[in-house]
Amino acid sequence: MRIATWNVNSLKARMDAVERWLDRAAPDVLLLQETKLADEDAPVMPFQLAGYELLHHGEGRWNGVAIASRVGIADPVTNFGDGPVRDSRSGAASGAAEEDFDPSDEARMVSAVCGGVRVVSLYAPNGRVVGSPFYVGKLRWFERLAAWTAEQVAAGTELVIGGDLNVTPTDIDVWDPVAAHGGTHVSGPERAALARLTDLGLVDAYRARVAAPGRFSWWDYRAGMFHKNMGMRIDLLYLTPAVAERIVWAEIDREARKGPPTPSDHAPVVVDLDTPGLAFDAGWDAALGRIAARTRPSRGG
Repeated sequence: MRIATWNVNSLKARMDAVERWLDRAAPDVLLLQETKLADEDAPVMPFQLAGYELLHHGEGRWNGVAIASRVGIADPVTNFGDGPVRDSRSGAASGAAEEDFDPSDEARMVSAVCGGVRVVSLYAPNGRVVGSPFYVGKLRWFERLAAWTAEQVAAGTELVIGGDLNVTPTDIDVWDPVAAHGGTHVSGPERAALARLTDLGLVDAYRARVAAPGRFSWWDYRAGMFHKNMGMRIDLLYLTPAVAERIVWAEIDREARKGPPTPSDHAPVVVDLDTPGLAFDAGWDAALGRIAARTRPSRGG
């Protein structure tokens, strides 16, 4: 079974790219983030035509998470089971005043049983500025994630938790830890909050198969950062041990970050369980070779 996660940065704007990627990679389950849609606007029919059921949890213009599956969708859970989210079309959205910010009010978690495994699509808060109310809210959201995950682990649930978690696990997951030091996505409290998943026994699926640094899943649109490979690995898949034992392959599809038209600023992250899925070239060897050639010091005469 192939499971992938992808922050599409607007499902409406990126639906054509998603359909092409479904053909390219043929995932059995695709976790989606930042759909930026209300549930009634979710593109159920295009996914059905491609052979997928779609479970969507959205609030309008902001956030939004989904699961597309061709191996069934059962027992859905949204918002950690804590109740409804607010609708951003009413004006109470991510642009609300800092003192009103509570990420538990937002559409950032959806889960279902697909192919015998409970999968979870997550879109963690960004945090904006270290020490701000948004940063404090981010840490509080991670506490809720850890508590819910602990309950699932205690119950013996087989889990695949994935999504845009907006934290780099270690320094090798950021292009320059010195340049990024002190900011969000690399701070100690954020990394400690993320590490609670591994403290519970979950396995970073990508790192279970790929040890090489310099492999990222997000690059800013600005200043040619993608072409310079100045990115971060913030799109992650965490598996409970029994599921992790089934990993046979993992990859970040760098090619999917390319346009035209304008792509998402994130790339899909893929893990295969039991048997390899449809083969595709993620483009890393060629890209890193070109980058190394451009940055290699010239020999002076």
